[in-house]
Amino acid sequence: MALVVGISGTLHSPSKTDRVLAAILAATAERTGRATETIAVLDHGHAIVDALAAPAGPPLAAAYDSVLAAEALVVATPVYKGSYTGLLKAFVDPLAQDALADRPVLLVAVGGDDQHSLVIDHELRPLFGFFGAAVLPRGIYVRAADLADPDVLSPRLQDAIEGAVDRLAILLGTAPGAAPS
Repeated sequence: MALVVGISGTLHSPSKTDRVLAAILAATAERTGRATETIAVLDHGHAIVDALAAPAGPPLAAAYDSVLAAEALVVATPVYKGSYTGLLKAFVDPLAQDALADRPVLLVAVGGDDQHSLVIDHELRPLFGFFGAAVLPRGIYVRAADLADPDVLSPRLQDAIEGAVDRLAILLGTAPGAAPS
């Protein structure tokens, strides 16, 4: 089954990062007809650390299997000290260097204001570039103002999600006029 996997790098639940990731995955499922799955690194925290020294246990191994089987990834993280969370980094570290080769990846960062808006290009893009991923040219940077209303995403964020999902649909061959995948 075609699958788009969202990876949440947040260290809190519930979180703004999870809220945004859920909105992106819902729009992706609607736009592409693909099934979606979310992997919360927080749920695997201890197992991720343990797997740095030993093989991953069944739940974490299943998460890695989902990542490797995914047709595309959406990776979302809060901005922590100007970068992604350490647990997100620890989660992707065991992947083989070519594990994500040519896989479409949409990058999402949730920060407070524009102070950290380059985190996508200066931190996340090089990380997923190392794995050979086909990182979408434009990620989504989310400001606190985009989530000021707990029930509504800002129009700016809604537009950013729509544009990113449209680009992802093209890469997955589900956009009008795109080659079927």
